[in-house]
Amino acid sequence: LVRVARGSVLDVVVDIRVGSPTFGDWEAAVLDDERGLQLWIPPGFAHGFCVLSEVADFVYKCTSYYDPATEAGFSFADPDVGIEWPEGELIYSQRDRDAPRLAEIADSLPF
Repeated sequence: LVRVARGSVLDVVVDIRVGSPTFGDWEAAVLDDERGLQLWIPPGFAHGFCVLSEVADFVYKCTSYYDPATEAGFSFADPDVGIEWPEGELIYSQRDRDAPRLAEIADSLPF
């Protein structure tokens, strides 16, 4: 369960359930501190976001403790997924820059 306590973000969810008719499809919503919307991301869905404001405080409520050994990801710019990020210069980490495409990790997904 995610929400934004301060600022504004574009929150993106991708279906990563191999065999699902919507595998690789994505949805996005703007979460901000004015409307107070929250988004539930169930197991089997990837999650990413882009901060739209100068600063943002993003709040997570998780179903289990964080375990870095189970963390994985795929490229935010994967052309097969085709997420429409905001125009302009995106600032992202080296980890995001080096992430594989979804098709490259699909066989290792537990969903």
